Amino acid sequence: MAESTNIALVSLPGDLDVTTVDALRSTLESIFANGCRRIVLNMASTSYMDSAGMGLMVSAVRRMRDRGGLLSLINVSPEVLRALSIARLVDFLPVSRIGERPEIPELDPATLPLWRTILRIDPKNLAATRKHVGELLGRMPLSSEATFDLSLAVGEAMGNAVDHATGTSIIDIACYPDRAVVEISDSGEGFTPDGGTPEASPFAERGRGIALMRLLTDSVTISPKPSGTGTVVRIEKLLHA
Repeated sequence: MAESTNIALVSLPGDLDVTTVDALRSTLESIFANGCRRIVLNMASTSYMDSAGMGLMVSAVRRMRDRGGLLSLINVSPEVLRALSIARLVDFLPVSRIGERPEIPELDPATLPLWRTILRIDPKNLAATRKHVGELLGRMPLSSEATFDLSLAVGEAMGNAVDHATGTSIIDIACYPDRAVVEISDSGEGFTPDGGTPEASPFAERGRGIALMRLLTDSVTISPKPSGTGTVVRIEKLLHA
């Protein structure tokens, strides 16, 4: 299980049935106890789910909704998807099938945003900045689930910027006709273009942050700032997602 302050990724080791449901229930109970608001279940290794597994899904969805959170399933096999559809569970939680990942086309440099806002991230009151950013993201024509995920991904990037930067961090939010684009620029120790990162970098691939941001959005790119030191994290989310 990979876990962040607000996000947890749980990979199921195999089928979810009456013999394995208790182990997943125990894992979820631990996550609930830590106050997590977003759980993603990776079902790439799951080819069968019985009524016991479906009952656990119903219970977990209710608990997450009660706390204003979200549970979703990814890499769902056709067999499991059919079972979820018959049980009408797909009406209550986001489900993505194996290999279901949109190809995000490169944005034409000539395309102008419908609107754009640039903010300074307040390291002394990150919660207030997150709230303001959340309100701006709420203006995007996205589903509530997509807005929730984008907000968490952006919050993860902002937290890393504040935690590791030595100066001002900026967030640039733009709404284009087909996508949301958010860039978080910090003044930390920077990023090495050859794929390596400094030992203390919050964006090392061995960390959890990048993997979770990529899981929650359609594109995440990391590059050095055009001038000076620091890193730019660019997050994109297709508006129809």
